[in-house]
Amino acid sequence: MSDGGLAARVGGSVGAFDRDEWNALAGPGNPFVSHEFLTALEESGSVGPGTGWQPTPIVISEEGGPIVAAMPAYLKGHGQGEYVFDHSWADAFERAGGQYYPKLQIAAPFTPATGPRLLLSDEAYAAPLLAAAEQLCLQNRFSSAHATFIEPAQQPLFEAAGWLLRSDIQFHWHNRGYATFDDFLATLSSRKRKDLRKERAAAQAEVEIVHLSGAAIRAEHWDAFWHFYQDTGARKWGHPYLTREAFDLFGERMGDRILLVLALQDGEPIAGALNFIGGDALYGRYWGCTRDIRFLHFELCYYQAIDAAIELGLSRVEAGAQGGHKLARGYEPVETVSAHWIADPGFREAVADFLERERAGVAMDRNYLERRTPFRKG
Repeated sequence: MSDGGLAARVGGSVGAFDRDEWNALAGPGNPFVSHEFLTALEESGSVGPGTGWQPTPIVISEEGGPIVAAMPAYLKGHGQGEYVFDHSWADAFERAGGQYYPKLQIAAPFTPATGPRLLLSDEAYAAPLLAAAEQLCLQNRFSSAHATFIEPAQQPLFEAAGWLLRSDIQFHWHNRGYATFDDFLATLSSRKRKDLRKERAAAQAEVEIVHLSGAAIRAEHWDAFWHFYQDTGARKWGHPYLTREAFDLFGERMGDRILLVLALQDGEPIAGALNFIGGDALYGRYWGCTRDIRFLHFELCYYQAIDAAIELGLSRVEAGAQGGHKLARGYEPVETVSAHWIADPGFREAVADFLERERAGVAMDRNYLERRTPFRKG
């Protein structure tokens, strides 16, 4: 595929491209589109043959020059691990005689965190990069292309290219210049302040909590966390998405961008929460435990994340998908957006109609939730 002096290429892996060139486009702000994160998934076998996530990155370069735009993309054989559910679309299309899979997924695999999906040296390359994705689908008869959890600044780029936008809700904590957790608590209603203090005290009375990052995370820590992750993954998804090796590679390649929070009893890890540190956000990703302690999930995943974000001077905490229970703990409803390109005109029209009706419902839900935040009124 080419456009004048531009050439689009499809790679078999992110690892096939130069790390420095890729990271120059990705920037330092979001860990999940970094060369280190994406190649760790590839080399650990978390994506690739047999997973239903086949790396298919698309890049654009000027003749004889370095890449000037890139897209982390995957050929998908199922709808798992995306957190934006299109199972009903697949069912409808296949009942009508179409073939929904394979489809093209533009995403950080298994990661419902907002971020750039078009890695650009200049916004002018957005249109040809999206056109290359569309052309790839048409040439190979893929039904559609989907970009999930697009950062707000890039949403107009997809809309300008004619992709259909879809909204959903997550719960994020916002740092409004707090110096301490108590400063944050002071913004809550009296009853909620008491509730959060009681929850923290109850959880902390049972365990010792440690924060680990960089070289302080050793193999035995990853072994313990892998045990937690397997248990949670088996219950939530049927089987864990990541392999054990992925965690070692995360630690080796980007340990300074990881915060592992462990709860210890008698020096033994009994629960943990894994976070990634971005340029302006802390991203909570995985949690698990071997002992059921009241409020420990809230303490490790939400309150310790707030403590860390305040200490690091980060503007928000993204604590993952779903979870209305986050609302009572100071996490606010935030719109998340995905973009969808549909090859079949009739199917596209049906999806567009569905999205218009769904959007109204999501807006009503968000308004309802915003009225029920725990912050002091007036």
